[in-house]
Amino acid sequence: MIASAMEKAEVLVEALPYIKDFYGKKVVIKYGGAAMTDCNLKQKVMQDIVLMHYVGMHPIVVHGGGPEINHLLNRLHIPSEFVDGLRVTDADTMEVVEMVLGGKVNKEIVAGLNASGGRAVGLSGKDGNLIEAGPMDYSGKMGFVGEVRRINPQIIETVIENGYIPVIAPIGIDAQQQTYNINADLVAAAVAVHMQADKLVLLTDVPGLLQDPADSSSLISILKVSDVERLVAEGVIAGGMTPKVRCCVEAVTGGVGRTHIIDGRVPHSILLEVFTREGIGTMVVNG
Repeated sequence: MIASAMEKAEVLVEALPYIKDFYGKKVVIKYGGAAMTDCNLKQKVMQDIVLMHYVGMHPIVVHGGGPEINHLLNRLHIPSEFVDGLRVTDADTMEVVEMVLGGKVNKEIVAGLNASGGRAVGLSGKDGNLIEAGPMDYSGKMGFVGEVRRINPQIIETVIENGYIPVIAPIGIDAQQQTYNINADLVAAAVAVHMQADKLVLLTDVPGLLQDPADSSSLISILKVSDVERLVAEGVIAGGMTPKVRCCVEAVTGGVGRTHIIDGRVPHSILLEVFTREGIGTMVVNG
């Protein structure tokens, strides 16, 4: 019993410098993948975020929800189509996307954070014109797939200042009140830049960027921005990892202190990244 208590004390002491470094700092967490669908992992993510909040950090959550969208589209017999990893979004699909992301998924995350002892508020890009958007593809091929044109951070600041954790659904709106479906990684990067966050963390279903996708021990722990184009040309950065790396590059070149791609399948992965010496996953840095 005493040994166990001492181990816990040692863990807290090791975390102290990181708690001090990040006290009062904003950390944007892109929440997605298995950590959203596995009940055990979901609870641990909620606990991680609430703990960060109570040790003086300001977590800002941006979430996806692809599997839930797929499920409802299938029930409604609306076909799904993807181009370069992005969901083609016609008017019917956009209605479902907004219903799932802004309603069901967003409020489930808010409820989970509240149940874990936190205080959370759900937002979509429509709230306070948080996310001003426009079409990603003017040809119309992608439908209402959007890109971020501007982030209005006032409502996020207001939520944080009043002691709440903001939870953001990646839905944007333009001047004509048209709604857009935006990739959550892109929204997380844009929010991190506009909020001048100290850290951006992307939860994924892989250990990070691997030199060899078939070898989990080939993790690239630190990725320099100057190496990105070479690794893209070599095929090391490919597929679903490409937009994640691009988002990290956008964030660090836009002034975000540190960006990380971590494995959300690892229990308490956020705490391991933020509060331990070793960390996990891939850190993208300027240089």
